[in-house]
Amino acid sequence: MSLVVVGSMAFDAIETPFGKTDKILGGAAVYISLASSYFSKPVNAISVVGYDFLPKDMEMMKSHGVSLEGVQVKKDEKSFFWAGKYHNDMNSRDTLATELNVLGNFDPIVPTAYHDCDYLMLGNLAPDVQRLVIERLPNRPQLIVMDTMNFWMDIAWDSLMETIKLVDVLVINDEEARQMSKEYSLVRAAHKIMELGPRYLVIKKGEHGALLFHDDEIFSAPGLPLEAVFDPTGAGDTFAGGFIGYLAQAEKNDFEAMKRAVIYGSAMASFCVEKFGPERLIDLSYDEIDNRVNKFVNLANFDILPRKISDFLDQSA
Repeated sequence: MSLVVVGSMAFDAIETPFGKTDKILGGAAVYISLASSYFSKPVNAISVVGYDFLPKDMEMMKSHGVSLEGVQVKKDEKSFFWAGKYHNDMNSRDTLATELNVLGNFDPIVPTAYHDCDYLMLGNLAPDVQRLVIERLPNRPQLIVMDTMNFWMDIAWDSLMETIKLVDVLVINDEEARQMSKEYSLVRAAHKIMELGPRYLVIKKGEHGALLFHDDEIFSAPGLPLEAVFDPTGAGDTFAGGFIGYLAQAEKNDFEAMKRAVIYGSAMASFCVEKFGPERLIDLSYDEIDNRVNKFVNLANFDILPRKISDFLDQSA
């Protein structure tokens, strides 16, 4: 099934308690495309880069089955750049620099070859840009998944609400869900957010897993304990890539398929944090992915307990 990914292709400079990098490959479209490429090919990317974007990074993405026909190259501008420093808990960070550069006036182009899009993943961008992509597709995709962040809630609320009405699945973290809904309870927050348009909501909770909501149904995916987390940058985008990639190859969009997609997305994100940037997502083996998914399954797998505590007490007497 045809999959289109929209997002930034960028440079990041990252500092964590485990080390620091100079400019390395980053951006939502990079992480999403690489993660989804293990499940669905081709992955059709829509983005923009500057003259400084490295040809070797373009070739690496192409080797993963990512079509770059929808990626504009601006010869007279620099690529988007972000620099950040993570605190010791790896859950909070300080932004040291944000240079929009080519993203400042990004007007997405949807090539004719992408017009048969069945699955659309809108990575974190200005909601006006996300909405333009939807409007420029001649037919509505079977499934539209959208990521956003609190920055757009602060400066582009009305535009964000217009775009959210058009999507099927919204993917945000717990802090963003509380800000959007003005509810502390994530269950209450989910119901309020789904009233805005999305039929499904995924709330990411970092190392504590993820929650999937649909109507009155809830699915909780565990967080996988890892020996070392080197760099959380891009983990959320990698989750989104595994999530949409799995759904595109499964060609199913019901709650059961979504549950499996959350696990595959979580597995891909767990690889991402093991090295700086997207390095760990390059040339993964399918055996590695299968083994990681099985770890998630085993983490939450247990025998069915007695329906009543009295039954349990009777058995142990």
